[in-house]
Amino acid sequence: PNRNQNSSAFLHELIAKLYRENECLVIEHNGELLIADEFKKTPYVLFDDLFAEVSVKGYKFDKVFSQSAVLYFELNNQDMRRLVNGLYTNYSRLLAHLIKMFPKTRGLRGVFNYKALPVSGTEQRKVFDELINNRFREFLNSADAILPLGEGQSFSDIGSKTYAAESSRDIRALIDDVSDFTCKAFGIPPALLRGNVEGVRDAMDGFLAFCIDPLVDMLSEEINRKRIGYKGFAVGTKVQIDTAAIRHIDILKDADEIYKLTLSGVFSINDIRRVLSQPLIEEDWANEYFSGFRKEGLMT
Repeated sequence: PNRNQNSSAFLHELIAKLYRENECLVIEHNGELLIADEFKKTPYVLFDDLFAEVSVKGYKFDKVFSQSAVLYFELNNQDMRRLVNGLYTNYSRLLAHLIKMFPKTRGLRGVFNYKALPVSGTEQRKVFDELINNRFREFLNSADAILPLGEGQSFSDIGSKTYAAESSRDIRALIDDVSDFTCKAFGIPPALLRGNVEGVRDAMDGFLAFCIDPLVDMLSEEINRKRIGYKGFAVGTKVQIDTAAIRHIDILKDADEIYKLTLSGVFSINDIRRVLSQPLIEEDWANEYFSGFRKEGLMT
Protein backbone atom coordinates (compact mmCIF):
# COMPACT_ATOMS: atom_id res chain seq x y z
CA PRO A 1 0.00 0.00 0.00
CA ASN A 2 2.82 2.45 0.78
CA ARG A 3 6.59 2.50 1.21
CA ASN A 4 6.44 2.12 5.01
CA GLN A 5 3.87 -0.69 5.34
CA ASN A 6 3.36 -4.15 3.95
CA SER A 7 -0.14 -5.36 3.13
CA SER A 8 -0.66 -7.19 6.45
CA ALA A 9 0.38 -4.20 8.58
CA PHE A 10 -1.83 -1.93 6.49
CA LEU A 11 -4.90 -4.15 6.89
CA HIS A 12 -4.30 -4.65 10.62
CA GLU A 13 -4.19 -0.88 11.13
CA LEU A 14 -7.28 -0.38 8.97
CA ILE A 15 -9.42 -2.92 10.86
CA ALA A 16 -8.16 -1.79 14.27
CA LYS A 17 -8.98 1.85 13.53
CA LEU A 18 -12.35 0.88 12.08
CA TYR A 19 -13.40 -0.95 15.25
CA ARG A 20 -11.89 1.56 17.68
CA GLU A 21 -13.32 4.70 16.07
CA ASN A 22 -16.24 3.27 14.07
CA GLU A 23 -14.80 4.77 10.86
CA CYS A 24 -11.61 4.72 8.80
CA LEU A 25 -10.44 6.97 5.98
CA VAL A 26 -7.93 5.78 3.37
CA ILE A 27 -6.46 8.36 0.99
CA GLU A 28 -4.21 8.00 -2.03
CA HIS A 29 -1.16 10.22 -2.42
CA ASN A 30 1.34 9.78 -5.27
CA GLY A 31 0.09 6.23 -5.85
CA GLU A 32 0.37 5.23 -2.17
CA LEU A 33 -2.51 4.31 0.12
CA LEU A 34 -2.40 5.96 3.56
CA ILE A 35 -4.68 5.57 6.59
CA ALA A 36 -5.67 8.92 8.06
CA ASP A 37 -5.20 9.44 11.80
CA GLU A 38 -7.39 12.53 11.95
CA PHE A 39 -9.71 14.30 9.53
CA LYS A 40 -12.72 16.59 9.40
CA LYS A 41 -15.69 15.33 7.40
CA THR A 42 -18.25 17.67 5.84
CA PRO A 43 -21.31 15.71 4.63
CA TYR A 44 -23.42 16.80 1.65
CA VAL A 45 -26.56 15.47 -0.01
CA LEU A 46 -26.25 16.44 -3.69
CA PHE A 47 -22.45 16.59 -3.82
CA ASP A 48 -19.52 14.51 -2.64
CA ASP A 49 -18.69 14.63 1.05
CA LEU A 50 -15.44 16.48 1.70
CA PHE A 51 -12.56 15.47 3.98
CA ALA A 52 -10.31 18.30 5.17
CA GLU A 53 -7.47 18.66 7.66
CA VAL A 54 -6.38 15.09 6.91
CA SER A 55 -3.43 14.08 9.09
CA VAL A 56 -1.24 10.97 8.76
CA LYS A 57 1.38 10.33 11.46
CA GLY A 58 1.70 14.03 12.24
CA TYR A 59 1.79 15.21 8.60
CA LYS A 60 -1.22 17.34 7.65
CA PHE A 61 -2.32 17.54 4.02
CA ASP A 62 -3.39 20.92 2.64
CA LYS A 63 -5.56 19.20 0.04
CA VAL A 64 -9.29 18.68 0.53
CA PHE A 65 -10.30 15.15 -0.52
CA SER A 66 -13.69 14.38 -2.04
CA GLN A 67 -15.70 11.25 -1.24
CA SER A 68 -15.15 9.79 -4.71
CA ALA A 69 -11.36 10.04 -4.34
CA VAL A 70 -11.02 8.20 -1.02
CA LEU A 71 -12.00 4.95 0.61
CA TYR A 72 -14.25 5.66 3.58
CA PHE A 73 -15.38 2.76 5.79
CA GLU A 74 -17.97 3.01 8.55
CA LEU A 75 -19.29 0.28 10.86
CA ASN A 76 -22.63 1.95 11.60
CA ASN A 77 -22.86 0.48 15.10
CA GLN A 78 -21.91 3.55 17.13
CA ASP A 79 -24.82 3.06 19.56
CA MET A 80 -23.62 -0.45 20.36
CA ARG A 81 -20.13 0.89 21.02
CA ARG A 82 -21.55 3.43 23.49
CA LEU A 83 -23.47 0.66 25.22
CA VAL A 84 -20.30 -1.41 25.54
CA ASN A 85 -18.33 1.55 26.88
CA GLY A 86 -21.03 2.23 29.47
CA LEU A 87 -20.97 -1.43 30.41
CA TYR A 88 -17.20 -1.25 30.92
CA THR A 89 -17.63 1.66 33.33
CA ASN A 90 -20.17 -0.14 35.49
CA TYR A 91 -18.34 -3.45 35.46
CA SER A 92 -15.01 -1.79 36.27
CA ARG A 93 -16.54 -0.51 39.51
CA LEU A 94 -17.82 -3.96 40.43
CA LEU A 95 -14.50 -5.54 39.53
CA ALA A 96 -12.57 -3.00 41.62
CA HIS A 97 -14.86 -3.73 44.58
CA LEU A 98 -14.37 -7.49 44.28
CA ILE A 99 -10.60 -7.17 44.00
CA LYS A 100 -10.58 -4.91 47.06
CA MET A 101 -12.76 -7.28 49.10
CA PHE A 102 -11.00 -10.48 48.04
CA PRO A 103 -8.00 -10.15 50.44
CA LYS A 104 -10.36 -9.32 53.31
CA THR A 105 -12.33 -12.52 52.83
CA ARG A 106 -9.09 -14.50 52.87
CA GLY A 107 -7.55 -12.82 55.92
CA LEU A 108 -7.85 -13.49 59.66
CA ARG A 109 -9.97 -11.12 61.71
CA GLY A 110 -10.66 -11.09 65.38
CA VAL A 111 -11.43 -9.13 68.56
CA PHE A 112 -8.84 -8.44 71.27
CA ASN A 113 -10.34 -8.09 74.75
CA TYR A 114 -8.55 -6.56 77.71
CA LYS A 115 -9.60 -5.36 81.16
CA ALA A 116 -8.02 -1.92 81.22
CA LEU A 117 -5.69 0.20 79.15
CA PRO A 118 -2.35 0.72 80.95
CA VAL A 119 -1.36 4.24 81.85
CA SER A 120 0.62 6.04 79.15
CA GLY A 121 4.40 6.17 79.76
CA THR A 122 4.51 3.17 82.08
CA GLU A 123 6.33 -0.09 81.45
CA GLN A 124 2.99 -1.91 81.23
CA ARG A 125 1.91 0.48 78.44
CA LYS A 126 5.11 -0.22 76.48
CA VAL A 127 4.44 -3.96 76.72
CA PHE A 128 0.82 -3.40 75.67
CA ASP A 129 1.83 -1.27 72.64
CA GLU A 130 4.43 -3.86 71.60
CA LEU A 131 1.73 -6.54 71.74
CA ILE A 132 -0.70 -4.53 69.59
CA ASN A 133 1.71 -3.11 67.02
CA ASN A 134 4.20 -5.91 66.50
CA ARG A 135 3.37 -9.25 68.10
CA PHE A 136 -0.17 -9.39 66.75
CA ARG A 137 1.10 -8.58 63.24
CA GLU A 138 3.63 -11.42 63.38
CA PHE A 139 0.96 -13.72 64.78
CA LEU A 140 -1.53 -12.93 62.01
CA ASN A 141 1.07 -13.23 59.23
CA SER A 142 2.47 -16.57 60.43
CA ALA A 143 1.18 -19.94 59.25
CA ASP A 144 1.73 -21.51 62.69
CA ALA A 145 2.22 -19.34 65.77
CA ILE A 146 1.43 -18.96 69.49
CA LEU A 147 0.66 -15.57 71.04
CA PRO A 148 1.15 -15.29 74.84
CA LEU A 149 -1.43 -13.01 76.43
CA GLY A 150 -1.46 -11.48 79.90
CA GLU A 151 -4.06 -11.66 82.63
CA GLY A 152 -7.43 -10.31 81.53
CA GLN A 153 -6.50 -10.43 77.85
CA SER A 154 -8.08 -12.70 75.19
CA PHE A 155 -8.34 -12.95 71.39
CA SER A 156 -11.45 -14.21 69.55
CA ASP A 157 -11.36 -15.20 65.88
CA ILE A 158 -14.42 -13.83 64.04
CA GLY A 159 -13.54 -14.52 60.41
CA SER A 160 -10.66 -16.82 59.74
CA LYS A 161 -10.47 -17.51 55.99
CA THR A 162 -14.17 -17.38 55.18
CA TYR A 163 -14.50 -18.59 51.58
CA ALA A 164 -18.27 -18.11 51.50
CA ALA A 165 -18.02 -14.46 50.43
CA GLU A 166 -16.38 -13.09 47.28
CA SER A 167 -14.07 -15.58 45.58
CA SER A 168 -11.76 -15.60 42.58
CA ARG A 169 -14.55 -17.25 40.58
CA ASP A 170 -16.69 -14.14 41.11
CA ILE A 171 -13.90 -11.99 39.65
CA ARG A 172 -13.50 -14.36 36.70
CA ALA A 173 -17.27 -14.35 36.14
CA LEU A 174 -17.27 -10.54 35.85
CA ILE A 175 -14.41 -10.62 33.36
CA ASP A 176 -16.27 -13.28 31.34
CA ASP A 177 -19.38 -11.07 31.35
CA VAL A 178 -17.45 -8.15 29.88
CA SER A 179 -15.87 -10.43 27.25
CA ASP A 180 -19.21 -11.99 26.33
CA PHE A 181 -20.99 -8.65 25.93
CA THR A 182 -18.13 -7.28 23.82
CA CYS A 183 -18.11 -10.35 21.57
CA LYS A 184 -21.87 -10.19 21.05
CA ALA A 185 -21.68 -6.48 20.22
CA PHE A 186 -19.37 -7.20 17.28
CA GLY A 187 -20.88 -10.53 16.23
CA ILE A 188 -18.11 -12.74 17.63
CA PRO A 189 -19.11 -16.00 19.38
CA PRO A 190 -17.86 -15.79 23.00
CA ALA A 191 -16.66 -19.41 22.82
CA LEU A 192 -13.89 -18.39 20.41
CA LEU A 193 -12.50 -15.77 22.78
CA ARG A 194 -12.63 -18.17 25.71
CA GLY A 195 -10.82 -20.83 23.71
CA ASN A 196 -13.49 -23.49 24.17
CA VAL A 197 -12.77 -26.59 22.11
CA GLU A 198 -16.31 -27.97 22.26
CA GLY A 199 -18.55 -26.64 19.50
CA VAL A 200 -15.72 -24.74 17.81
CA ARG A 201 -17.04 -25.57 14.30
CA ASP A 202 -20.45 -24.06 15.09
CA ALA A 203 -18.71 -21.06 16.67
CA MET A 204 -16.62 -20.56 13.55
CA ASP A 205 -19.75 -20.72 11.38
CA GLY A 206 -21.32 -17.99 13.52
CA PHE A 207 -18.12 -15.95 13.46
CA LEU A 208 -18.00 -16.04 9.65
CA ALA A 209 -21.72 -15.38 9.20
CA PHE A 210 -22.23 -12.54 11.68
CA CYS A 211 -18.82 -10.86 11.92
CA ILE A 212 -16.48 -11.61 9.02
CA ASP A 213 -18.92 -11.76 6.09
CA PRO A 214 -20.60 -8.37 6.82
CA LEU A 215 -17.17 -6.83 7.32
CA VAL A 216 -15.68 -8.10 4.04
CA ASP A 217 -18.89 -7.17 2.18
CA MET A 218 -18.50 -3.59 3.38
CA LEU A 219 -14.82 -3.52 2.43
CA SER A 220 -15.29 -5.04 -1.02
CA GLU A 221 -18.31 -2.88 -1.86
CA GLU A 222 -16.46 0.34 -1.03
CA ILE A 223 -13.34 -0.77 -2.94
CA ASN A 224 -15.36 -1.82 -5.99
CA ARG A 225 -17.42 1.37 -5.91
CA LYS A 226 -14.40 3.70 -5.70
CA ARG A 227 -11.48 1.81 -7.29
CA ILE A 228 -13.26 -0.24 -9.97
CA GLY A 229 -16.41 1.69 -10.74
CA TYR A 230 -19.46 0.63 -12.73
CA LYS A 231 -17.61 0.39 -16.05
CA GLY A 232 -15.05 -2.03 -14.67
CA PHE A 233 -17.67 -3.99 -12.78
CA ALA A 234 -19.85 -4.29 -15.91
CA VAL A 235 -17.05 -6.08 -17.80
CA GLY A 236 -16.33 -8.46 -14.91
CA THR A 237 -13.55 -6.62 -13.06
CA LYS A 238 -14.09 -6.63 -9.32
CA VAL A 239 -12.48 -7.19 -5.93
CA GLN A 240 -13.77 -10.26 -4.16
CA ILE A 241 -12.50 -11.05 -0.65
CA ASP A 242 -12.26 -14.80 -0.14
CA THR A 243 -13.02 -15.99 3.40
CA ALA A 244 -13.02 -19.71 2.62
CA ALA A 245 -9.55 -20.27 4.06
CA ILE A 246 -10.26 -18.62 7.42
CA ARG A 247 -11.37 -21.93 8.88
CA HIS A 248 -8.61 -24.49 9.28
CA ILE A 249 -8.97 -27.32 6.78
CA ASP A 250 -7.55 -30.76 7.52
CA ILE A 251 -6.69 -32.21 4.11
CA LEU A 252 -6.88 -35.84 5.24
CA LYS A 253 -10.00 -35.38 7.36
CA ASP A 254 -11.87 -33.44 4.66
CA ALA A 255 -10.59 -35.49 1.72
CA ASP A 256 -14.04 -36.93 0.96
CA GLU A 257 -15.66 -33.46 0.78
CA ILE A 258 -12.80 -32.20 -1.42
CA TYR A 259 -13.30 -35.18 -3.74
CA LYS A 260 -17.02 -34.46 -4.03
CA LEU A 261 -16.45 -30.78 -4.85
CA THR A 262 -14.11 -31.57 -7.74
CA LEU A 263 -16.13 -34.56 -8.90
CA SER A 264 -19.34 -32.52 -9.12
CA GLY A 265 -17.66 -29.88 -11.26
CA VAL A 266 -18.40 -27.06 -8.79
CA PHE A 267 -14.68 -26.36 -8.24
CA SER A 268 -11.58 -26.91 -10.34
CA ILE A 269 -8.39 -28.52 -9.03
CA ASN A 270 -6.72 -25.14 -8.66
CA ASP A 271 -9.78 -23.70 -6.90
CA ILE A 272 -9.41 -26.36 -4.23
CA ARG A 273 -5.63 -25.94 -4.00
CA ARG A 274 -6.08 -22.19 -3.56
CA VAL A 275 -8.40 -22.76 -0.58
CA LEU A 276 -5.91 -25.25 0.87
CA SER A 277 -3.07 -22.71 0.47
CA GLN A 278 -1.24 -25.10 -1.83
CA PRO A 279 0.78 -24.04 -4.92
CA LEU A 280 -1.28 -23.96 -8.09
CA ILE A 281 -0.68 -26.39 -10.96
CA GLU A 282 0.51 -24.63 -14.11
CA GLU A 283 -1.54 -26.83 -16.45
CA ASP A 284 -4.72 -26.06 -18.36
CA TRP A 285 -6.54 -29.13 -17.05
CA ALA A 286 -6.07 -27.90 -13.45
CA ASN A 287 -8.31 -24.92 -14.22
CA GLU A 288 -11.03 -26.91 -15.96
CA TYR A 289 -14.28 -28.01 -14.35
CA PHE A 290 -14.99 -31.70 -14.69
CA SER A 291 -18.19 -33.63 -14.18
CA GLY A 292 -17.68 -37.02 -12.63
CA PHE A 293 -20.72 -38.54 -14.30
CA ARG A 294 -21.64 -38.96 -17.94
CA LYS A 295 -25.22 -38.83 -19.10
CA GLU A 296 -25.29 -42.64 -19.06
CA GLY A 297 -24.48 -42.53 -15.32
CA LEU A 298 -20.91 -43.80 -15.75
CA MET A 299 -17.92 -42.07 -14.17
CA THR A 300 -15.36 -40.51 -16.50
